[in-house]
Amino acid sequence: MSPLGEKSIMFSKTILFGWLTFAGVCLFTAIGSVEAADVKLGIMNVQRIIVQCDAGKAAKERFDKKMQEMQGSFKEEEDALKEMQSEIQKKSSAWSEEVKAEKIREFQKSGRELQAKTEDARFEMKQLQDKELEPILKALEEVVEKYGRENGYTAILDAKNGVVYFDQTVDISEPIIGKLNEAMAGK
Repeated sequence: MSPLGEKSIMFSKTILFGWLTFAGVCLFTAIGSVEAADVKLGIMNVQRIIVQCDAGKAAKERFDKKMQEMQGSFKEEEDALKEMQSEIQKKSSAWSEEVKAEKIREFQKSGRELQAKTEDARFEMKQLQDKELEPILKALEEVVEKYGRENGYTAILDAKNGVVYFDQTVDISEPIIGKLNEAMAGK
């Protein structure tokens, strides 16, 4: 897996981390204000919502396109580095110590430069991910709060963060996807 190939995994993990915090705050706020009232819980799959909503699909396409562009730009440098390494392995016994040392320094320098470019690309991809997710997460938070109030929920939890079992009849991901699509359509 290339250094940038891990970005899709990080994309999902970032989504889950943000929503774990949000779900915990919602749960404790809602439960703290409930005394002897009936409790109505809703379970949603935040990861599924973000991946399946229109804005999430569009964001993932933009993210993947940018990642492919970056991976393509590094391919030439990676190939040159591999070729340089192969040359050193094949010809080093015929070279003088001075030539051999120079080639190794050149190889190491090229490797460090590629590593620095890769780190810069990771940082850029993280910024793009944050930029793409921010409006979706903000709209999702508003949609979930409104949906919860309008439908009488005490708390709405994320299925992937601490819920071991739930009856599928309490999964409200589908209506949340619809509401989020409506909310994001005007933005």
